[in-house]
Amino acid sequence: MSFDLPALQRAVEAHGEVCRVVVVETRGSAPREVGAAMLVWHGGQSGTIGGGRLEYDAAAMARSNLDRQILHSGKAFALGPALGQCCGGAVVLSFELFTRDRLPGSFPHAHPVMAPGSRPEAVDRAIARGVDRPLHVSDWFIEPLAARRQPVWIYGAGHVGRALVDVLAPLPDFAITWVDTGPQRFPDPVADGVTVLPAARPEQAMRHAAADAHHLIMTYSHEMDFALCHGALCQPFQSCGLIGSATKWARFRKRLADLGHSAAQISGITCPIGDPELGKHPQAIAVGVATRLLGGQMHEKPAYSLRKMFR
Repeated sequence: MSFDLPALQRAVEAHGEVCRVVVVETRGSAPREVGAAMLVWHGGQSGTIGGGRLEYDAAAMARSNLDRQILHSGKAFALGPALGQCCGGAVVLSFELFTRDRLPGSFPHAHPVMAPGSRPEAVDRAIARGVDRPLHVSDWFIEPLAARRQPVWIYGAGHVGRALVDVLAPLPDFAITWVDTGPQRFPDPVADGVTVLPAARPEQAMRHAAADAHHLIMTYSHEMDFALCHGALCQPFQSCGLIGSATKWARFRKRLADLGHSAAQISGITCPIGDPELGKHPQAIAVGVATRLLGGQMHEKPAYSLRKMFR
């Protein structure tokens, strides 16, 4: 886990003042790992440090810090009977207040945990050695900037597209660009952090995707789907998946070959997407796709028969 600066910037821009709560230490059984964080503001929150009574009490403390304008504080929580939990472990949480005028200016970001004060030399030495993971040093917490998120481009804002965004948007691993033919095609509101891109011709928008992007094609039009498959094969991509039946994909393969794409190139597109064993429900498809993305398997062909799913 690392510092998710874009998420903090979005929250501060939307809500003005935000308290960031981060797990800086764990002992025994704990619901989240060191570096897990949530953002809390009056009237809402995002992210999670593990849920349950721990998160409930931490959110209340964060809002109290907002009311009292406390910049830094920390607290140890025993995950036992006092919290109505039986984990048997303990966590130390750090609370830090951010505003539009007070955002991290450099990384790694170092801040006090329990008692504000001058920065210890041990912190400077740790930063000089290089920080690639969160560190708790001399009652200060040091966090590197989160790595660039993997770009995922989703084409189509229908039932499956919406289910995919609902499942993928909360995950910290992906930067989602959602493409459809007009703004009226998208829900209101759209999940936080998702880039909405209305485009009359989605295959032209596709040209702006990074070379390591994952593309997931599921528009309302077979011709639009085909144009996107052709567009994907004309540029580099990390993976490309198409929703469809065995018959649809067979026709697409022939048409793509007629346009000059080789069999090896065409095999770079996965159809169907997800895990057919889970069924055809939009959320089931979304869960299958998310599982393959998280496992780094989107570029691999499914180990099942197309006929079994679409006979």
